[in-house]
Amino acid sequence: MDKKLLQEMQLKLEKEKDILEKELQKFAKKDEKLEGNWNTEYPRFNKETNIEEAGDEVEKYENLLSIEYSFETKLKNVNLALKKLKQGTYGKCEKCGKEMLIERLQACPEARSCTMCK
Repeated sequence: MDKKLLQEMQLKLEKEKDILEKELQKFAKKDEKLEGNWNTEYPRFNKETNIEEAGDEVEKYENLLSIEYSFETKLKNVNLALKKLKQGTYGKCEKCGKEMLIERLQACPEARSCTMCK
């Protein structure tokens, strides 16, 4: 893979990482003890909170958990791709070991497998 394409992929990945981290920071905090893990904040209630408001907050929390998981997973894949770029192993399918198509990487820079193994 040529150097220009690798630089392009690195820029895309770094931009995606920044976007994902900013989105996660809107509703979750980085886990200090577990790398790559984020924690969505559970709503806090007091004696004046009515049951409907509490139910709405818990439902919102549950929805955010699935978004958190999705963003965390994508962020882990982006970080792994950046690591592979540094190691010189970027663009190789983790399953068959073959080079991935450039079009695949341009569409999904954090891809871990080729279209045949997907």
